[in-house]
Amino acid sequence: MDNKMIADGWFVMADLDLNSAIFLLSMKPKPLEIIAYHCQQSAEKYLKGFIAFHGGEIRKTHDLVVLNHDCSQYDSSFENVMEQCINLTDYGVQIRYPFHIDVEERDIKMAIEDAQTIKSLVRELTSRS
Repeated sequence: MDNKMIADGWFVMADLDLNSAIFLLSMKPKPLEIIAYHCQQSAEKYLKGFIAFHGGEIRKTHDLVVLNHDCSQYDSSFENVMEQCINLTDYGVQIRYPFHIDVEERDIKMAIEDAQTIKSLVRELTSRS
């Protein structure tokens, strides 16, 4: 399988996570922690897909800051989404366990925007090649 096909597999899964997060917004009550988790997962898969696209080694980590750094080795534009990576990283692990994290609806809307921003950058950069 070539790098583009591997990356596309990551992107399909990333879109499923992001679409799930958006869909879950319509639930009553809103499962805020689950939505946050899907946003982080979408961003993680987009970043890993970008690394795969370039044939890089994909680390087994949920830390979006680390993955962003790896992506920056291929394109410096990833500096522009570092804040989004920082915002989303904690939603990947801590949110899944019974530890208290204050998440409000405005946080979730920002998480969706952050995930969409990362998606847009990755899609733009991979469509050029």
